[in-house]
Amino acid sequence: MTAPEPLIEIVIPNWNGRELLEKCLLSLRAQTVSSFYVTVVDNGSTDGSCELLARTFPEVRLLRFDYNSGFSVAVNHGIVNARAPWLLLLNNDMEVAPDCLEQVLLAVDRYPECDFFALKMLAFHQRDRLDGAGEAVLRGGVGYRLGTQEADREYYRQDRRCFGACAGAALYSRRFFGVCGLFDPEFFAYLEDVDINFRARRLGLCCMYIAGAVVFHIGSASSGSKINPFTIRLSTRNNLLVLMKNFEVMLLLRFFPAIVVYQLAWLLFCLKKGMLLPYLHGLREAAPPLLRLFRQRRSFAEQDGALLPRAQFAALILAAEEEAVASIMARRTAEGKGNLLLCCYRRLFL
Repeated sequence: MTAPEPLIEIVIPNWNGRELLEKCLLSLRAQTVSSFYVTVVDNGSTDGSCELLARTFPEVRLLRFDYNSGFSVAVNHGIVNARAPWLLLLNNDMEVAPDCLEQVLLAVDRYPECDFFALKMLAFHQRDRLDGAGEAVLRGGVGYRLGTQEADREYYRQDRRCFGACAGAALYSRRFFGVCGLFDPEFFAYLEDVDINFRARRLGLCCMYIAGAVVFHIGSASSGSKINPFTIRLSTRNNLLVLMKNFEVMLLLRFFPAIVVYQLAWLLFCLKKGMLLPYLHGLREAAPPLLRLFRQRRSFAEQDGALLPRAQFAALILAAEEEAVASIMARRTAEGKGNLLLCCYRRLFL
């Protein structure tokens, strides 16, 4: 009998991450299941990444760019060329627990109503600490990985619905991309998954967090650190694109006070970190795409009859923000920090 085709294809974007990529692929070789495809999309690496694949991992399919196309373009290329009905996007700085894919396959059967799934991300160097347990959002137009820097506990050891998934470790059905479209190449990197989470939820798709599907995440391996001019510039720029793309005028007006609070907090954070210039560059770079979006934009009522009603979509966003704020406050309390400003925000806006 002919063996059935794999249900999952793992798509890994890579840019000069040879050592990380090797560890990631070795952890995939150690999986308790063996029926899956692996595709690496290389963004013009010059560190021997492609030679490593040819020499050590001949089972891995390699798709190549001659330049750094960014996250969105790279994973889109992997998605459109995939062979399996489910696509697992995985950053190259992940070590995958041995039973992770087994747990993913079980979840696909257990939750047939869901078209995308968030994996459980633990910190690579401190494995009792979470790096993310499903994605929430803030009305300011950004995402928040629930549980970030919190100790793993019972709440995060149970499957549950969540707003969306971090694309660094997320499973998507082909139907998901048929309904939502691909990742927006305008973003290059950062917040592209926030954008697609908003689109998916407005179109009525649901996401499930899989507590048993564990990966260990190093974080910011390609950019070098979590806070640097590159991340500040793109985060500032893309945050404004998320707002313009996903909030119709009435939602922008309804959420305007919370948006202003977030934008002021982000500016103060950038000033504190000495990143005013990258912040201003991000604002400047946001202007051309924002103008294009404004000119091309149709009202949400004219787009797709399957869109959730505005009030229902707003309720989803508010519930996700409440969950995000609760997670942030739990982390700060555990660190011995106060939550006065967050308590005020919660009282005024949630």
